[in-house]
Amino acid sequence: MDFTKLAEDLGLDEDEFWELVELFLETSASDLGRLQSAIDRGDIQQTVEAVHSVKGAAANLGFEEIYELAKGVEEKARENSLDGVTEPVRIIKEKCDLIGEMFRAMPV
Repeated sequence: MDFTKLAEDLGLDEDEFWELVELFLETSASDLGRLQSAIDRGDIQQTVEAVHSVKGAAANLGFEEIYELAKGVEEKARENSLDGVTEPVRIIKEKCDLIGEMFRAMPV
């Protein structure tokens, strides 16, 4: 993932971009927790709300893969089904974890 290019595409310098990434990591951790809990309970409405938040934040930062996965989960939930959403949610979490690792590795 080319974070410099993503920052440029958004018209931000890298410091501004990383501030937004930090916020994304904080909110997505919370949203992903809510999402998993909603899926575990079979709560369609909460699933839609939580994954919609992740989708929007990912789109705003140019995290296309996360956006596409979240979009698929949201579409499935809006069809009143949670079948097959476990794997994309797992991948979203992995991708967020990878972004977090890259964020923590940034020089201060």
